[in-house]
Amino acid sequence: GQIVYSIAEETERGASVGNIAKDLGIDAATLSARKFRMITGSSKQYFNINASTGALSVNEPIDREQLCELKSVCLLNYELVLENPLELYRMEFKVSDINDNSPSFPLSEYHINMPEFLSPGARFTLPNAQDLDEGANSVQNYTLSPDEHFCLEMQIRGDGSKYPELVLKKALDREQQATHRLVLTAKDGGNPPKSGDVPVVVTVLDTNDNAPEFEHSVYRASILENSPSGTLVVQVHATDLDEGPNGEVRYSFSNTTSADLQRMFSVHPRTGEVTVNGVLAVQRPLLEMLVEARDNGAFGMSSTAKLLVEITDVNNHGPEITITSLSSPIPEDAVPGTVIALLSILDKDPGENGKVTCQISENLPFQLKPSLQNYYSLVTSELLDRELISEYNITVTATDLGSPPLTTQKTVWVQISDVNDNPPVFSADAFDVFVEENNPLGAFLYQVSASDPDIGENGRVSYTLRNSTVAGSALTSFLSMNLANGSIHAKRAFDFEQLRSFRFQVEAKDNGSPALSAAVTVNVYISDQNDNAPAILYPTSQNGSVAVEVVPRLADEDYLVTKVVADDEDNAQNAWLSYHLAHSSDSTLFQLSPHTGELRTTRSMRSTDFLKHKVVVVVRDHGDPPLSSTVTVGILLADTLPQALPDFDDSGEPPPLLNATNIYLIVSLACVSFIFAAFIFFLAIIRL
Repeated sequence: GQIVYSIAEETERGASVGNIAKDLGIDAATLSARKFRMITGSSKQYFNINASTGALSVNEPIDREQLCELKSVCLLNYELVLENPLELYRMEFKVSDINDNSPSFPLSEYHINMPEFLSPGARFTLPNAQDLDEGANSVQNYTLSPDEHFCLEMQIRGDGSKYPELVLKKALDREQQATHRLVLTAKDGGNPPKSGDVPVVVTVLDTNDNAPEFEHSVYRASILENSPSGTLVVQVHATDLDEGPNGEVRYSFSNTTSADLQRMFSVHPRTGEVTVNGVLAVQRPLLEMLVEARDNGAFGMSSTAKLLVEITDVNNHGPEITITSLSSPIPEDAVPGTVIALLSILDKDPGENGKVTCQISENLPFQLKPSLQNYYSLVTSELLDRELISEYNITVTATDLGSPPLTTQKTVWVQISDVNDNPPVFSADAFDVFVEENNPLGAFLYQVSASDPDIGENGRVSYTLRNSTVAGSALTSFLSMNLANGSIHAKRAFDFEQLRSFRFQVEAKDNGSPALSAAVTVNVYISDQNDNAPAILYPTSQNGSVAVEVVPRLADEDYLVTKVVADDEDNAQNAWLSYHLAHSSDSTLFQLSPHTGELRTTRSMRSTDFLKHKVVVVVRDHGDPPLSSTVTVGILLADTLPQALPDFDDSGEPPPLLNATNIYLIVSLACVSFIFAAFIFFLAIIRL
């Protein structure tokens, strides 16, 4: 919408202009929450809005003449932007003029040279006063101080503008009075009126009585605004009826022509050609200058003509793109049609050169929609997914309709904020964990891993054990879990012989709101260690005594004396048992099967065999390192079971054959035999 206010210039600071909330039908209490902003192209903020009441007041007094220069209508344009929802209102302030400027003349004093022989009725152009006010407050009339020789008359140029002329009423006599001092007063039409004075010094001369006259009082020309320096604008021409130097005319710009225009244009002093002298850096389509023609007489006479130059626009301004409002980042679950940015697109060229088309790339989930005049809204056209694309660089291209067209691009950076729309995902459907029994307390078992493509708290995953029981006990008595990294540790040592495997579930949960979670099954397999030595089941000893087996005295070969039976609680090769004879009182009499543990005789019994024998059997598993157990078996050779078993604590072995005495006898006999043989060998040699 649009609303128009009217305010007089120089209105004091704080003065009320209106109530924007009431005028636009907006709830004043929502202005702050909707982040209202006043946007203007002016360098100053002339107005202020009370965020609580919506009252619009003057923030900075306005100088209409400084703001709008010579424009007949002075307007200030503002845009009021509100968010949530996004709304844009236009405010137009019409600044009315007050009579705060007095008429002034470009020079502090004007000099006019008049020949004494001029007849009454001779006319001289007087300077125009300038008043920055407009309308009735501008210059309305001129007055001249009373003088018997001069009077003031107003003249009208071809374009309707008025200018004062000094008219000679009475012939001059230089010998009586060489100088006349007059005061020219300019008055405006304000209430009360204001005026400005300038002294006019008339010097009476007795030479050159004709001023140059232009062919036209007003010259008109049209040039392109990008015309290069030296381009001919127009050629003015004035004639002087005098002869000789008094009739030679030189051209220049009048002192009333602004210095800026005199820098942009130059006039050839002899030919009267007006050319471009620099860059035409003006915003006004019509420029007004006064060209003066002065003769070369000793006391040169002059006249002026108005030069109106129309600047024809060329397409030399590209579109200007301004981001008025930008909402970034936007959530990835934003619905299509969500407004992201408000763009203002202007082209300073008038007409077709200032009309602009605007577009963005078609392969983006966004589109531009025209809003108010010169405004476009950037909105979403599809659903967004931050996990696929987290940000967009949207290039807005604006092209005017000039020939050739000018194009401007501006990049809008839009970030996509995360929404918790993805649950954690484990790296596998299930995890198998293998752990050896007898593990130390706190031993690391495994680390589960789950990923969440969301970011921040939405992607931060924590791990917990789901409640369950293992072998009748709570899972938490067996395991502990690191919430942050998913590592699993043992809280007790596992025993393969009691628990060989179990399973549980780990839950991964993100920190979003609401939180999303996923679960995975972890299978734990406990592997065996060789931690159990073989247990001898048979034969058994009581109170540390030796187990006794009775064998017939005349038992045959391969007689089964006994069978050693053992068991190992370990598994696999740790429970594979082998049997070995560690000691036997008679190694030639007994043998042991390494696989079955059967102890048998290797030959038939003899009457000369000892009645008591003792063997030590070692039962060894195949673990690494292997563990073993031993059993001592006492063997009694008897045909009947005696009432009392003999004591097998002694060795039960026969005396050794090679005792110390026997060794000495054997050595002595060997020495005697060697000496005897050597002697016989010696005798044989001698005889031969």
